[in-house]
Amino acid sequence: MRVFIAGASGQLGGNCMKHFKEMGWEVVGSHFSFATEGTVFYNTLEPGNPDNFDVAGFKPDAIVHCGAMTHVDYCETHEDESYTNTVQSTINLAALAKSCNAKLVYISTDYVFDGKQGPYREDAAVNPLSVYGRHKLEAEETALRNAPNALVLRVTNVYGNEIRGRNFVARIVEQCRNKQKLTLKLPYDQYASPTNSWDIARAMFMLLRDGKSGIYHIGGTDYMNRVELALNVLKYFPDAEYELIPVSTAELKQPAARPLLGGFVKMKFSNEYPDFLFGNVDSYMKELMNS
Repeated sequence: MRVFIAGASGQLGGNCMKHFKEMGWEVVGSHFSFATEGTVFYNTLEPGNPDNFDVAGFKPDAIVHCGAMTHVDYCETHEDESYTNTVQSTINLAALAKSCNAKLVYISTDYVFDGKQGPYREDAAVNPLSVYGRHKLEAEETALRNAPNALVLRVTNVYGNEIRGRNFVARIVEQCRNKQKLTLKLPYDQYASPTNSWDIARAMFMLLRDGKSGIYHIGGTDYMNRVELALNVLKYFPDAEYELIPVSTAELKQPAARPLLGGFVKMKFSNEYPDFLFGNVDSYMKELMNS
């Protein structure tokens, strides 16, 4: 299979590119503002940019949209920019996928829900609370409506190996290894399903291989709040100096509203792939500490 990954210099895209190649697929991954080894330039907002990689010439069987604007509070106060980067980029890639007769894979989030009755199955009613959530939902709908047999994967609290180490778990690990004191002010009332990007890549491979389409929830075996997530990482650094301050979401006064009971019940995926074993924060940290 031939796969083009838009946003392969990021965490999830990089893991997808690595795994797909290891499984014998022909893969081209792109970057926009941050180039990494083995990626090509592609601007999803300017399909006609002469510097863009020739996706049509590559003749992909699938196009994976891993490029994302993930700063939820920034999106809340920059609505036009959020729309452009989330929705318009998806409109453009859906058109590209259609012209190439390729399947489009879109990466979404549990922020399409209001967090009142989580964790969520795929058939749960959507009700986004923020600009970010509304735009992710609109992009989902765009992908499913405009691209033939599109596949939407909803993920949340993604952590794992990445070059820039920008995810929540990686930042804690880096500071602990550098002997820096951590001050963590974290909400105790926001729950989700932290998920290793490597597991998402492995799950996506199987879904693409088997020609699946529609919406799938992908999540690790953990279901925890942000305080518990931090403590699960910190326990691997018994000498770490830190101050952990549990607070309510209301106390944080964040510009964008958060779904408090988020996360997923991945029954659909697990019923179809009962032998697939997802990891958790502990399994990831054990492997990381031994590497």
